[in-house]
Amino acid sequence: MKTRALFLLFCVASLSYGQQLTYKPVNPNFGGNTFNYAWLLSSAEAQNSFTDPSKETEEKSGIDAFSENLNRQLLGQISRTLLNAKLGDGLQEGTFVFGDLAIEVIESAEGLVINILDINTGEQTQIIVPN
Repeated sequence: MKTRALFLLFCVASLSYGQQLTYKPVNPNFGGNTFNYAWLLSSAEAQNSFTDPSKETEEKSGIDAFSENLNRQLLGQISRTLLNAKLGDGLQEGTFVFGDLAIEVIESAEGLVINILDINTGEQTQIIVPN
């Protein structure tokens, strides 16, 4: 009985074969096929139940919309003035206040330095136009 079981085990083991297992990633970030990107992204977005609160659009009043538009126009005017200054029309040094923004223009060794400060939040940006 033992010999039959051993013989049967030997026969089954000799008939079975194996192969090397290889891993191929699906995600393109880990070396997978780049065409899987859109499918993985759409699948993840479909499963996402969270909403981004910053993407929610609020209805703005007429005054807020006008103020935002005016700020955009003033910043556009400043950028046009900077372009003209670089081309030779000239931007005067000094400090200017446009609504909530305080703008300081300084000529330095690096070039034209423009510091923009949001008076309400304290956020500050510096733009350097090289010589």
